[in-house]
Amino acid sequence: MRQLKHFAARLFAAVMIGLIRGLFGFLRLLGPERASDLGGWLLRSVSPVIPVNRVALANIRAVFPEKSEAEVKAIARGAWENLGRTAAEYAHLKSLFDYDYHNPDAPSRVEVAGIEHFIALKDDGKPGLIFSAHLANWELPAICAAAYDLDTTAVFRAPNDPAIASVVHEIRSGAMGGLAAARQGAAFAMQGVLEKGGHLGMLIDQHFTRGVVVPFLGRPALTNPILGKFARRFDCPVHGVRVIRLPNQRFRLELTPPLDLPRDEAGEIDVAGAMAMMTAIVDGWVREHPEQWLWMHRRWRPKMISAAALANFENATWPEPVFKAT
Repeated sequence: MRQLKHFAARLFAAVMIGLIRGLFGFLRLLGPERASDLGGWLLRSVSPVIPVNRVALANIRAVFPEKSEAEVKAIARGAWENLGRTAAEYAHLKSLFDYDYHNPDAPSRVEVAGIEHFIALKDDGKPGLIFSAHLANWELPAICAAAYDLDTTAVFRAPNDPAIASVVHEIRSGAMGGLAAARQGAAFAMQGVLEKGGHLGMLIDQHFTRGVVVPFLGRPALTNPILGKFARRFDCPVHGVRVIRLPNQRFRLELTPPLDLPRDEAGEIDVAGAMAMMTAIVDGWVREHPEQWLWMHRRWRPKMISAAALANFENATWPEPVFKAT
């Protein structure tokens, strides 16, 4: 009986992977623009009946209490549309980034601001950290880094569905540089990348149960401190990068100058302050384009924050973003 169940599970997984590959094959036939339009239209249309849409609406209401219910629902529909577009664009991930640094005026679906910082990271001989968020198509920065031979390992969280995770990993592997799954023991692999002078890219806008408490969109949020810890240990450049979805299926990547992270009395980078500064930058990005962020995630979980951590949060003075001169 156990062998039969094991066989059935493997057969189901194989069938699901085949179906997903078939779907991605269909999306490739459509081309990147029509595939993106289809994915965006589909999720935007069905979003009101998706149960987790209630989470998105509650999050938006809490962050923007001044907005009308119509405005709140419009942001949620835009966020679902962006998610649908991003999902469909996975079928074209390898060809989606077409910016040419040597010919920046050539027609392309991607434009890049701050490409000089990518080049500086590549040539400075130091390890480096790059943080980002689930905005627009958040996979593009890792593709940009690979396109310009910046030795970067993208830290990712695999989709919960094994079949989807398998196909997405295949696509990511063909379009990006190094990949590191965010799981137990990953910190050692990430540290090894930096010890060899490489670079780490990581999304920092999701809940992390064992995280530090920092302000995000007006509320305390548990945030993964790993980039702050690495910044303290290696004292290396830290940049932010975001993607903005533009009209006509186009994108804009923006890489910030290196941050001037807060330090403690001993002159070492303060981990909580560093994460607060990075998160403050993400805060500004989300407020500028709220319809392009992943509101469906349960980002704020106040019951998981201890009374002591909450008291420290309320008594803390949080740093404003400061960049180093370049």
